[in-house]
Amino acid sequence: MVGGATPLLSARRAGALLVLVVGLAAWDEAAGSLPRVGENWDVALVSLVLMPATFAVVLLALPLAHARGLLPVAIAFGAAAAALDAAGLDGAFNVVKLLALALFGFWFLWLFYELWWIVLVAGIIPVVDSLSVWRGPTKVVVEEQPGLFERISIAFRLPGEDRSANLGPPDIVFFALFLAAAERFGLRVGWTWLAMTALVAATLIATVVFDVDGLPALPAVALGFLAANADLLWSRWRERGSAEGGSEAQETAGSG
Repeated sequence: MVGGATPLLSARRAGALLVLVVGLAAWDEAAGSLPRVGENWDVALVSLVLMPATFAVVLLALPLAHARGLLPVAIAFGAAAAALDAAGLDGAFNVVKLLALALFGFWFLWLFYELWWIVLVAGIIPVVDSLSVWRGPTKVVVEEQPGLFERISIAFRLPGEDRSANLGPPDIVFFALFLAAAERFGLRVGWTWLAMTALVAATLIATVVFDVDGLPALPAVALGFLAANADLLWSRWRERGSAEGGSEAQETAGSG
């Protein structure tokens, strides 16, 4: 997917992705041995540095969304992540797991042939995720099997501490899905990335400000996608309605 006659990733983009992945893995390995900085600095570090850097991996890998056969590649990355976890290489495990989830999100887009299917999903998943976090399976996993959640989620390691801030796998999958959808359907890729990243970071900050155990992140991801492209989506909806209306008028005239 990187080499060949028509590489999906340019050499510069592939190099930047490699540097970022290695840097995130190194941080995950070294963070526990650094001095503690306090809760406010932890929140600032995660929301302003680690989270944007993590989501930048998805942005840099975005051209891979055009590749065929992404599902087996995503599964292979998942298997590699499991092997790294078994070997105790937590930093590498975290970033390879991130890549596996991002690739799965890119593949998932191939199931959606229309932009409006994506918009419908963006409208539904905030409700589903909120119910899951407060009353459903996410709540059960987080409260009753915290070790499992830590293994399957993406961790943002805090300096000088064993704990971390975490995002669940669906958050990464749908982030990748919406970003790839923005690129495929000619929406605002950069603004979509920025809006989703900022709103997820705001969700993290809200958990600290309101002193709650956790808030659902998928509403922020979905809202970021919709907000960044609201005017374009509305314009295309109106154009679609006008086109359908014109087709109906032609059919009526022809039948008359």
